[in-house]
Amino acid sequence: QYTRGTVTAFAPFDARADAEALRKAMKGLGTDEETVLTILTTRNNAQRQEIASAFKTLFGRDLVDDLKSELTGKFETLMVSLMRPAYIFDAHALKHAIKGAGTNEKVLTEILASRTPAEVQNIKQVYQQEYEADLEDKITGETSGHFQRLLVVLLQANRDPDAGVDEALVEQDAQVLFRAGELKWGTDEEKFITILGTRSISHLRRVFDKYMTISGFQIEETIDRETSGDLEKLLLAVVKCIRSVPAYFAETLYYSMKGAGTDDDTLIRVMVSRSEVDLLDIRQEFRKNFAKSLYQMIQKDTSGDYRKALLLLCGGDDD
Repeated sequence: QYTRGTVTAFAPFDARADAEALRKAMKGLGTDEETVLTILTTRNNAQRQEIASAFKTLFGRDLVDDLKSELTGKFETLMVSLMRPAYIFDAHALKHAIKGAGTNEKVLTEILASRTPAEVQNIKQVYQQEYEADLEDKITGETSGHFQRLLVVLLQANRDPDAGVDEALVEQDAQVLFRAGELKWGTDEEKFITILGTRSISHLRRVFDKYMTISGFQIEETIDRETSGDLEKLLLAVVKCIRSVPAYFAETLYYSMKGAGTDDDTLIRVMVSRSEVDLLDIRQEFRKNFAKSLYQMIQKDTSGDYRKALLLLCGGDDD
């Protein structure tokens, strides 16, 4: 499978040698963080799983438990995140977003708007296996209104496959959206949910162009005016991901670091989850849209071993 990730299979790879190096780095007084971060950011996820398995075989110890006891703070969170297989990573993030008091709508929005239907199906299966619970039930229990409805539509993972585009249907959908928003007093959110949640990507890209022709507005402007709160954020995320997933994540990363303070949870989640998928494309979009490189922004915004590890995952500067 062709990917545009910054992290690829490391060669020559020796799981036992890596396991031994990690054990040595964490054994005794003090930890050699440099060794830990270098190994874990330069092996792909499948290789990290092999290292964890070799670690248990050789030392009878759990690698993740050792990382948790030897490391601290954001650096620990990043290293432990790298050790989770992709779908478990997403399932875990969703579980934590809906656990306890208050729901983290931002995480639900980011994951469900950006993953492909096949990825969503996998996440649902893994969630069921890992937590013996139904992801949809959990999400509907913690959300409400039109926001909940759009999440449920996305969870069905039944988006039309990308086949030829039917221009008559493009015209019809663009008109329906125009009438449901700009031309109506109040908004028919259901129409937005159904069309944006179920039509194919190539079809919707044409609908957005046609919508602009008919209304004189970008669809994002209409969503901005006609909806609010969590529904607005989710609709905008869906539209952005339909236009370009890498551009959506470039923007997500930019805002996680812009201004005072850093949203480290988002920064870690995106860097880890996209490192083997499309981080090279995200870097390109970042450079194009924000007049600086992702590498430079991470460098400026983070510090210590956490920064070193993020920069290795970033995989290079685009300036």
